[in-house]
Amino acid sequence: MTSSFIEDFIDRLAAVETGPGCNNFFDHTVPGNALRRRNLGIYLQEMLDRSPKVLLVGEAPGYRGMGITGVPFTNRTMFQGPANSFGLFGPGKGYVLPAKAAGVAAEPTATVMWEVLAELEFLPLLWSACPWHTHVPGQPLSNRTPTAAETALGTPFWQALSEEFSIKTLVAVGNVAHRSLQRSGLDVPKIRHPAHGGRSGFKRGLQELLGPFPLKTNALKPTP
Repeated sequence: MTSSFIEDFIDRLAAVETGPGCNNFFDHTVPGNALRRRNLGIYLQEMLDRSPKVLLVGEAPGYRGMGITGVPFTNRTMFQGPANSFGLFGPGKGYVLPAKAAGVAAEPTATVMWEVLAELEFLPLLWSACPWHTHVPGQPLSNRTPTAAETALGTPFWQALSEEFSIKTLVAVGNVAHRSLQRSGLDVPKIRHPAHGGRSGFKRGLQELLGPFPLKTNALKPTP
């Protein structure tokens, strides 16, 4: 994976016309989105250095999480605090929060995600079936389950990441991601989404997939 791929990937992501009820927060026509494009580029570069071989595909960004930061399963506090146990998101990396983030509560799902990954000492690449914020039309500060058409728009992007990172195992996080991956002809494992009280189920699902392998590795045991 190269810097040119990352730039092209983000430009293609920003160019998608998502329609009403779906906010493309990378869109080049909105000046403030430049921060999110930059943040995503830094994240992908940081992950490139760590060579993950597992890709966790979630549902869609929330307005208090990636919708603000531009980085999957992150929130305001992660960018404001020290680096996490994997050395990600620390000061001096270049991540920048938009000014409007100051008054927004931190997305709880992102916190749960990284807590569990730290407990398992397991670092996968994170992405979403629909990488744009789906919301109730006319209510941008809401979250909505993406439609099949919206996840279909996102399919080329997780496919591109899987190829460029030489991903060995894809895991669907929740039903929406699982259906999206299945529609692409893939038979992949599904684990509980960490949102809405799903922490224990999410952790248990990852533990079962990790099996006897050392938890600090990026590998999952083979699936049937």
